[in-house]
Amino acid sequence: MESLHLQSLDLAHHIVDLVEDRKAEDILLLDLRPDNIIADFFIICSGDNERHLRALTEIVRLETKERFQKLPFTNEGTAENGWVVMDYGDVVVHFFSPDRRDYYRLEELWDAASRVMLRIQ
Repeated sequence: MESLHLQSLDLAHHIVDLVEDRKAEDILLLDLRPDNIIADFFIICSGDNERHLRALTEIVRLETKERFQKLPFTNEGTAENGWVVMDYGDVVVHFFSPDRRDYYRLEELWDAASRVMLRIQ
């Protein structure tokens, strides 16, 4: 079981690195273990506009397929609507436009989850 958690953590960190390199904003990695059966990790980030959201989702899809041989089980929403969800099972990635993120406030729904430090500056 520990190796599965390490794999999901590796996947989560890889996705965070990808979106960070592509200038996603307000990146948040939430550790939902051990109390959640939905996923091990949620990643929440924002893109500036539709084009940016599409670019973020596309790079995540391509790079996770190449490195982890993994495609999302489901892909919901559209960049045009301002919220795209990619579900990798143990890692769920939420891409928001700034206004949709402010409207849904997803991180407040999961405020009991541990926030994983992404970088020491």
